Amino acid sequence: MDSGFDVFGDQAGVLEVLWGRREPPSRGPKPMLSVERIARVAMGIADSDGLAAVSMQRVAGELEFTKMALYRYVSGKSELLAVMIELAVGDPPDLRDVPGGWRDRLEEFVQRLAVVWQEHPWLPWATLGDRPMGPRELGWIESAVSALGGTGLSGTEQLDAVFILFGLVRNTQSMSTAGTQPWDADKKVTPTTQELLRRYGDRFPALSTATAAANGSTRDNGRAFGLRRYFDGLEQLIDQRLGLGQSDPV
Repeated sequence: MDSGFDVFGDQAGVLEVLWGRREPPSRGPKPMLSVERIARVAMGIADSDGLAAVSMQRVAGELEFTKMALYRYVSGKSELLAVMIELAVGDPPDLRDVPGGWRDRLEEFVQRLAVVWQEHPWLPWATLGDRPMGPRELGWIESAVSALGGTGLSGTEQLDAVFILFGLVRNTQSMSTAGTQPWDADKKVTPTTQELLRRYGDRFPALSTATAAANGSTRDNGRAFGLRRYFDGLEQLIDQRLGLGQSDPV
């Protein structure tokens, strides 16, 4: 029977699982496992020990089944990860009842996204790249894009705005994974960096001055600051679009 996903090649199997198009086994005893049960156990492992700790062998052990038994439900770790992501993201937010305009809706979106990513720290990094997505994950993107409806932004500008928004939240989600920085979660210079600046501070005068003045007043890795500045710039563009009455060129 044609699943409707043949055009996706090797990804067809993953899409069948995510979009509910795979038929359950019709023969044999009543299944004691399910794709969701397997994925939820895998999620628990990833939440506690990181995504690298997830393996078919460990998941099978947690379920007290053999690894081969799992392959009746998922073809491998890549398919399992796709289901984990779809379950972890949860239902996308409905922002239509959020009072205010696009800015209020996107601020609410960021808050809800941050909660999900905090609950599943592996999720921001597992969702990078070109890969099959399920209806829930696509629904999150739909929610963010729809918040910009009526702003006068073109389709391309809406997509770019949401792409940057996801990146900003991702890069400020965790101090331990946010990239190069000389400070800790309290905006205090780390001991290693303190020593480096003590020895070589004359080579980095701006950094030395800024870190010396940091008072540890923020714990969000600059997210609030970044969002305000980003939304301020986006607001100027939207005001320009609406003021000029330009139509969507896309």
